[in-house]
Amino acid sequence: MSRARADEEEYWHSSKFRAFTFDDEDDELSQLKESKRAVNSLRDIVDDDDDDDLERVSWSGEPVGSISWSIKETASSSTSSLEGRDSSLQKGSSSYAAFPKQVSSYSLSSLFKGELCLSLSALLDTGVKNYTPELRRPKAEYKDYSSDWSPKDTVRRMQRGKVCSLERFRSLQDKLVLLDEAVAGHDGNVITAVLIFLKRTLRREILFRELEVRQVALCHLIHFLKETGEQKLLLDLLRLCFFSLSVQLSQYREHLNIQDVEKRREFLKGCIGLPFSVEDTSHIQDHYTLLERQIIIEANDRHLETAGQSEIFRKYPRKASILNMPLVTTLFYSCFYHYTEAEGTFSSPTNLKKTFKIPDKQYVLTALAARAKLRAWDDVDALLTTKNWLGYTKKKAPIGFHRVVEILQRNNAPVQVLQEYVRLVEDVETRLNLATKYKCHDVVIETYRDLKDRIQLTAYKCKVERGSAEEDKINSILNNTVRN
Repeated sequence: MSRARADEEEYWHSSKFRAFTFDDEDDELSQLKESKRAVNSLRDIVDDDDDDDLERVSWSGEPVGSISWSIKETASSSTSSLEGRDSSLQKGSSSYAAFPKQVSSYSLSSLFKGELCLSLSALLDTGVKNYTPELRRPKAEYKDYSSDWSPKDTVRRMQRGKVCSLERFRSLQDKLVLLDEAVAGHDGNVITAVLIFLKRTLRREILFRELEVRQVALCHLIHFLKETGEQKLLLDLLRLCFFSLSVQLSQYREHLNIQDVEKRREFLKGCIGLPFSVEDTSHIQDHYTLLERQIIIEANDRHLETAGQSEIFRKYPRKASILNMPLVTTLFYSCFYHYTEAEGTFSSPTNLKKTFKIPDKQYVLTALAARAKLRAWDDVDALLTTKNWLGYTKKKAPIGFHRVVEILQRNNAPVQVLQEYVRLVEDVETRLNLATKYKCHDVVIETYRDLKDRIQLTAYKCKVERGSAEEDKINSILNNTVRN
């Protein structure tokens, strides 16, 4: 009887079937034992043989592989899968932070009965999810691949080395705006990149037509084609450019055959719109403005000359018309007849200088020649006198005082005027040569005196007239030198 009872108990304890019992504590104890055996079997599967002798402890101090550790790890992995990236970022900001303790909703029976594979994957994945969270990329980086950039923003990003797609610029107008922005940015690499895009997406005729009025982009494309060796396209482009330039120049030269001034002015006005380069277009604009200014000056001066109301026209009659004259000739004419006029008038020299941006050297040279021809030495002195912000005056010549002396001597300036400007020549040798050449004796004597050159001073005494003031001055200097 006792043996049969022992066999029956062994059957119920060893079989997968369980006998019904009212003893909940015994049943719970058996489940705990079974759970521990399952965890130990999992540890044997996952762990290496070398680590069998080591006891693994989690951050909370509990042995790795225990029942409480398994429950907490499974609960934390299920909770982390439901939370967003922001919460995982906060939890994984420090590699030394402890695992958050959360209440587990799992029971032992649901954990180890039929869900061992799920628990194994949870145990293997928990370390990665908690220790190495995925960091979110900055939102600005996602905009690198956006297609909402304007042409100006696209060029700026290309200048900073950002990757930008140009395929969104599909219309001809958008492509030309993109090219103009690239040219305005003065970045050769960006201009070349935009030209490569246009060369690939535009027909050759349209591309060449638009590049005719964009000389900077045209030069970049020619250089790019030379570097890449695309000879056929390069020859077609150069042939078109040469033909277009020849046609434009031929049309511009037609103004030489127009005798009527008003018709020539209108013709030049139409030439401004031709597809010249920026520099050539500026020259044509200045040509048109100059002719328009000359027409106004000529009409006014002809009236004054005919009426005899101006003294300068009576004393120095005009020998030719100012129409169709070069800019320098017009400036000389203005300095000769209208030097004292206010800047607000069209015939004023300062107005011409400001309108056509004449350099200071050219203006001083032309005005000096005009006023010296009139022997207006006071105007020459005022032209070469400058005043600083403290109110002090100083002689200054942008062309050099040696050229001032030559211009004055060519217009028969008196010796007193010449000597004043010869003294201002800085180079001693040049000063002596000019003074000797134009017989400015006082300058020569003073220069030798400053150099304390008694020999040259004695030799120069023979070149002046006997009994003159220059000889007496030399003798006085020599006597003072002997006494000292």
